[in-house]
Amino acid sequence: MDFKEYSQQHTTSSRAREFLRYIGPGILITVGFIDPGNWASNLAAGAEFGYLLLWMVTLSTIMLILLQHNAAHLGIVTGLCLSEAATKHLPAWLSKPVLASAMLASIATALAEILGGAIALNILFQLPLLAGSFITAGLCAFLLRTNSYHKTEKIIIGFVSIIGFSFLFELSIVPVEWGKAMAGWVTPSFPDGSMVIIMSVLGAVVMPHNLFLHSEIIQSRQWNLENESVIKRQLNFEFLDTLFSMIIGWAINSSMIIIAAAVFFTHQVEVTDLSQATELLRPLLGSGAAILFAIALLVSGISSTATCGIASGSIFSGMFGEDYNIKDYHSWHGVLISYIIALILIAFISDPFMGLVYSQMLLSVQLPITIALLVYLTSSRRVMGKFVNTLPMKVVLILIGVIVGVLNLALLWQALTT
Repeated sequence: MDFKEYSQQHTTSSRAREFLRYIGPGILITVGFIDPGNWASNLAAGAEFGYLLLWMVTLSTIMLILLQHNAAHLGIVTGLCLSEAATKHLPAWLSKPVLASAMLASIATALAEILGGAIALNILFQLPLLAGSFITAGLCAFLLRTNSYHKTEKIIIGFVSIIGFSFLFELSIVPVEWGKAMAGWVTPSFPDGSMVIIMSVLGAVVMPHNLFLHSEIIQSRQWNLENESVIKRQLNFEFLDTLFSMIIGWAINSSMIIIAAAVFFTHQVEVTDLSQATELLRPLLGSGAAILFAIALLVSGISSTATCGIASGSIFSGMFGEDYNIKDYHSWHGVLISYIIALILIAFISDPFMGLVYSQMLLSVQLPITIALLVYLTSSRRVMGKFVNTLPMKVVLILIGVIVGVLNLALLWQALTT
């Protein structure tokens, strides 16, 4: 091997190691869209419509990659999270209600995450839902209060691995019609009565709180923002991290719909509850698969409740122009507000499964507001300087906002006419 070949190999190896060290922020975001709300939406999509709504996971993930990259772009270039940037660059009469709506979306997310953990505890240990909800919220509050970003990243990467391996195992034992799955991934379809599920899948994948979260956690690397070459390098690595992590999320979400289609839709079994889904898996796939399903749901609930807490703390502290810092009372109060209100709402929910589905639908209703905020800030030269969005990127982001808005109008029309 000559010196040139050795040098090229060494450079490639160094870049690979640097990328591996960089992985983390994207995985934290991935947790948000493989959360219990996604489980409910995806199981409902697969059980009721088979493989027909897989296209929505593909479309949502493409939109998510572009939006999350744009949110991280804001954090890297400005050193501000989305909430801080809104407070700094918008008049108070506008920024306050926009961020208040984001806080409400984060509470709806916390409800789904906490409830999912509680459902898993009920399946595994027969704990009442309310007791399980308090345990999930309490455990996550403790984890956030006592762990640093890097410790949290490692814990959550481990959780995502458990979820991924669980679904790989489930996929290996179900009879999948891969031809229908392939067609479902790329062929838009709107079966009768599917709009609520389509909107819940969209809200479950492209989540407002994740845009705030990504712009916040990307700053935990504490780069030198004055160095243009450092910013460019980190933008490149961030995109690779986002792309890699979102593909993992796409695969896991797709697996949920495929398993539901292969197991429940094929046998014409209606799924109205996550615990019911576990029990239905038992005679069809065996006790091992059912228990693994419940364990994956539990780690999904815990990890996504933790990341939702970080997002809530970031949004709330950003209203006061402050960075997220769990030891600061604004950040800590943001976490507590989302968890406590979610627990109060859970106490009054009569149908946990539909509560999960509708919480995701509510997220998609708030989503256009957050997208508009993000596009405005990242398209402003005053905010971004020379790293402002290019015209093609701005057009694509606006198009995503329009798609989300149209789907919302379709949902509203269906609600008013049925």
